[in-house]
Amino acid sequence: MTADYFITPIARLIWDSKYRYRDGERVHDADVKDTWRRVAQALAAVETRDRAHWEAAFSRLLDGFRFLPGGRIRAGAGTGRRVTLFNCFVMGAIEDSMEGIFTALKEGALTMQQGGGVGYDFSTLRPCGSRAWSVGGIASGPVSFMRIWDSVCATLLSTGARRGAMMATLRCDHPDILAFIDAKREPRELRHFNLSVLVTDAFMEAVRQDADWPLVFPLAQLEDGRAAAGATVIERDWPGQPAAVPCRVVSVLRARELWERLMRASYDYAEPGVLFIDRINDTNNLWYRERISATNPCGEIPLPPYGACDLGSLNLTAFVQQPFAPQARLDLRGLQEAAGVAVRMLDNVTDASHFPLEAQRRQALQTRRIGLGITGLGDALIMLGIRYGTAQSFAAAAEVMQTLCHAAYRSSVQLAREKGGFPALEVDSYLQGPFAQALPDDIRAGIATAGLRNSHLLAIAPTGTISLLANNVSSGLEPVFEARYQRRIRQLDGTLLEHEVVDYACQQWQSRHGSDSLPPAFVDARALSPDIHLRMQAAIQPYVDNAISKTINIPEHLDFAAYRSVFEQAHALGLKGCTAFRPNPVTGSVLSLQTPQAARAHCCDIEREAD
Repeated sequence: MTADYFITPIARLIWDSKYRYRDGERVHDADVKDTWRRVAQALAAVETRDRAHWEAAFSRLLDGFRFLPGGRIRAGAGTGRRVTLFNCFVMGAIEDSMEGIFTALKEGALTMQQGGGVGYDFSTLRPCGSRAWSVGGIASGPVSFMRIWDSVCATLLSTGARRGAMMATLRCDHPDILAFIDAKREPRELRHFNLSVLVTDAFMEAVRQDADWPLVFPLAQLEDGRAAAGATVIERDWPGQPAAVPCRVVSVLRARELWERLMRASYDYAEPGVLFIDRINDTNNLWYRERISATNPCGEIPLPPYGACDLGSLNLTAFVQQPFAPQARLDLRGLQEAAGVAVRMLDNVTDASHFPLEAQRRQALQTRRIGLGITGLGDALIMLGIRYGTAQSFAAAAEVMQTLCHAAYRSSVQLAREKGGFPALEVDSYLQGPFAQALPDDIRAGIATAGLRNSHLLAIAPTGTISLLANNVSSGLEPVFEARYQRRIRQLDGTLLEHEVVDYACQQWQSRHGSDSLPPAFVDARALSPDIHLRMQAAIQPYVDNAISKTINIPEHLDFAAYRSVFEQAHALGLKGCTAFRPNPVTGSVLSLQTPQAARAHCCDIEREAD
């Protein structure tokens, strides 16, 4: 039966190794339809009425890989195991004390043990060399403690736990920012972490003006909490603080010098990424109650302390009618209907899931955040006869995301009428947020009268593994990497093996026109300039209330000045973050046309994504 759904051996391998329910030697999911039924039944079980109706609706949506819920949902729902169905979490603020640090470490370990990735902001930790005046010691700085987290993650993996990614962030004005930027220059350092710098608008302006940039830390946490004679003190917002606090200027450097150092690290070994943190906070739907300083490991969900990722993606290739024909079209009405059911499914995850920590459960129930997104955009465009990177492709992607956004919000309003809104909703404040202000009048009116079930609804996640499960459709909003290429796949025993895979749209075309031909609209990632990647991300950003995980693939020969301008353009376009990948000796290649000699895990690897 599975042969009807798996048109490639790799897709079946992914299902069998990652998402098929088995207890030791006992296999519960005889085929993939059993997996879909198991997930649908588990998520429908939280319904208080019409349970059979919703189980059938959820099963239909999963059928044929039309909707791809996050990997933890597919692997854990209906198994009876005490695991989380949430892919990732942002953990609580790290208190700057030995007890606080190891409490945070314990919470992270418990979360990773249940299969969740974790994100931390290390900006709350004192800089290296500062005096821990309460005990008379010298602080070792954030990077040294990150190494402890990295070791714990490696130890958990050795026990058979799911591979967990971690995100570490640090403010661009923290005194240890240079050490953070250079932390992964050595190939063996912090391999289980993705790194991102929290870049403020003030810093970007200082870069443009070639101004000095102070590195600071809250005065109350330095030495005895008093400013030394002659010390400069300025007010700054700081993670873990409810309002701006006095900060001592520890050192000063040119903003362009710091920016150059950050860009050079990214150019040389693909990290750190950049998060435009002011834009994240200014456009946050819950601006009136949250200050965010971290994201999940892949960056598509900025979250408050103990916030969680509840993810799923609609497979756009399943909504293309008459593919490759002159009259090919995308079924937008079908997409609207699917979005409504998907929102309900993801909302039910909050009630069906276990949580590693009580604080995570409370946060999830307060906001009921979800992240509904898309995958297969690159293939869908090819099937529609639209070349990725043209003005038509940007317009088509924007139309798809606008359709999805408005359908999701209307569904969440209807769910609020039926089940109640999320508890943290303050209607007047919510409707003053920039994203809510841009919604159609009928949605705003619905929120005003009925409320909203979910504080956030849209996110574009990296979907490498779940897209491979769906017969290797293109990932997220990315272009097709290549028609045929090598991909590393983790086996049941944990080893990585190379497999040749064929892109879904190309396979569909070649089954009709011969294996040597390519669809007329085919274009691969190597043929696209970085500017096209940015413009595609910018085209759909207005309709995404969380964020977008996007890797800009950079050719190895691109010069450094052009590479640096990619990040500057990302800020100018209003994006919330930017991650680029250029093949390099430290991390190798993410995907390769030929087997790589020594590829190492890094932030953009398909094995380091949140599914």
